[in-house]
Amino acid sequence: MEKKTHIPAAYLRERLAPVLFYVIEACLFMMVAALYGYAGVLANMTYALGLAAFFGGCFLVWDYMKYREKYKALANILSAEERSDSLPQTSSGMERAYQQIVIAQEAEKKALVTQLDEKQQNMADYYTMWTHQIKVPLSAMDLLLQNIDAAAGENESKTADGDVERQIAKQLREEVFKTGQYVDMALHYARMESISSDLSFARLDVDELVKKALKKFWLLFSGAGISLQLEACHTYVVTDGKWFSFVIEQVLSNALKYTKEGAISIYGTDDRGVRVTDGCGYLVIEDTGIGIEESDLPRIFERGFTGYNGRMENKSTGIGLYLCRQIMDRLGLSIHVESKRGGGTKVFLGIAQEASQLND
Repeated sequence: MEKKTHIPAAYLRERLAPVLFYVIEACLFMMVAALYGYAGVLANMTYALGLAAFFGGCFLVWDYMKYREKYKALANILSAEERSDSLPQTSSGMERAYQQIVIAQEAEKKALVTQLDEKQQNMADYYTMWTHQIKVPLSAMDLLLQNIDAAAGENESKTADGDVERQIAKQLREEVFKTGQYVDMALHYARMESISSDLSFARLDVDELVKKALKKFWLLFSGAGISLQLEACHTYVVTDGKWFSFVIEQVLSNALKYTKEGAISIYGTDDRGVRVTDGCGYLVIEDTGIGIEESDLPRIFERGFTGYNGRMENKSTGIGLYLCRQIMDRLGLSIHVESKRGGGTKVFLGIAQEASQLND
């Protein structure tokens, strides 16, 4: 659609042919009268052609006013955020045909969008059902492995292989736990589009959220030989506990995945990055792992991006940090990462500005 300031030019281009036809026809009449010497006829013809030009000009002005009104109506429909189902009325058979084509295409588009939405919803429902169902055998396997571990401990004095059995059971439990984490990731990914209807905001204790996540990951910490340094934040955050906890767990999972030795530190900072113990602006999860290539940092929150570490370690799915960014955006919070290759990683989770010291 052309700009409104170009409406006269657009009108003249569309009406140029009949205007030129009138001018050429008038010139032909005048030339014929001049060639045959019809002086009286020429004068009368000039008068008649002048009247025709006057009334033709009036018609063009009236026609232009209608054209401009219709043009502006179409421009408003095109620029509107939501398209209107009604198009300007027209008396032209050609325009009516075009309108019917547009209406038919719009109806077909809506039908395709509805069909696509139904397919996506069905797929999301299937993934949700699958993730809930798969958790049942995972929980059963974890329970069986705990029983095996306990039985191996009881038979330690009787069987020389007790330590080996416990070690194998522990490793299997770690793999079951990791599988459960991937299942949770799939579930949150499937629910991402409908997250708005699933949010339930409350004023929550950040320290309690962190402790619950750490309790969930105690098995991996105990087997990784990595120390944990935890500093209390004494801070509240207004957020959805389930989704915010998933972000904390995902960041912890990445820290454990890429840290071979050293420590994982969890603490709070103010907006300047200075460590504080109350009224924190950020919850920081820092590790001493392999770090991230500087060239990869701008893209780590893109869906499917694995970067240098993902290609070398063959561990990254490129989904975890993408989900974290999407969730934090919907929670109205921020997330950013500071890292360098071989120098560890710091993940800053922004906390809503309502913060106060806990009353212990």
